[in-house]
Amino acid sequence: MRARVWGCRGSLAAPGPDTLRYGGNTSCVAVELHSGQTLVLDAGTGMRPLGVALEAASVGEVHVLLSHLHLDHLQGLGFFRPLFRAGVEVHIWGPPSPVQHLSDRIGAYLSPPLFPVRLADIPSNVTFHDAPQEGVTIGTATVTASLVTHQGPTVGYRIEEAGRALAYLPDHEPSLGGTDLASQPADWISGYAVASGVDVLLHDAQYGDDEYPHHVGWGHSSIGHVVAFARKADVGQLVLFHHDPYHTDDELEALVAEARALWGDGGGPVCGAWEGMEITLDAAGVSVPDCPSSAPVP
Repeated sequence: MRARVWGCRGSLAAPGPDTLRYGGNTSCVAVELHSGQTLVLDAGTGMRPLGVALEAASVGEVHVLLSHLHLDHLQGLGFFRPLFRAGVEVHIWGPPSPVQHLSDRIGAYLSPPLFPVRLADIPSNVTFHDAPQEGVTIGTATVTASLVTHQGPTVGYRIEEAGRALAYLPDHEPSLGGTDLASQPADWISGYAVASGVDVLLHDAQYGDDEYPHHVGWGHSSIGHVVAFARKADVGQLVLFHHDPYHTDDELEALVAEARALWGDGGGPVCGAWEGMEITLDAAGVSVPDCPSSAPVP
């Protein structure tokens, strides 16, 4: 599989001169499977340019995997061009709710007064599914979801193909209140089953350790907590994700350096997500580009 980051900012899009290297669009990652299907992890503002690329490639089937329904993970859906093309099969997966069907919850956004087009008027073939907590086969991949600690129903996703695994937990507070993850039983740790042993983990890293005490319970991780979580889960590569909209490129570089120092052993398995970043996982190995101060502006 090949993953490309189209948006990695959290909470609110943050365009401007101070966010050019890492990008300002909110969460959206496209995963291209060997069998040809495209999985889209979240529908943040990065979904708009992704939709342009998929339309140009005449995509016929797309699976949108929503971690949760906060607007920074949903706002791009109404501007996703394949959604407005007749004949395109769009499967939308999201966290289950005992109160309201996924289509009704998304329909609350895709309807006036919040949006000019109603969900019922969209011309593509849209099918809604609960996130696959028991696992589901899509093309050559197995996709599994698990509920994680965040405000409102939220899931993380694990994608496995050809002996490789990628996990995506963009909004996650595994160490709520500062719990020592290293001493906790694995089964008690939110998100552990999704991340355990994966080759690549994209994970919430919104706060510096000095910022986290002011945001306990907000549903996001500090740098120290995400490193401890990745260590506990024995991941191969940690990619810091869901960057705070107030963090500049230079501040993100400092947080990456902090995470590498906490990891130890040279900090090699740690980098920060940036728009345009491409990650490849196949039989030949795993390729994750470094966090480049000289990253090309997408």
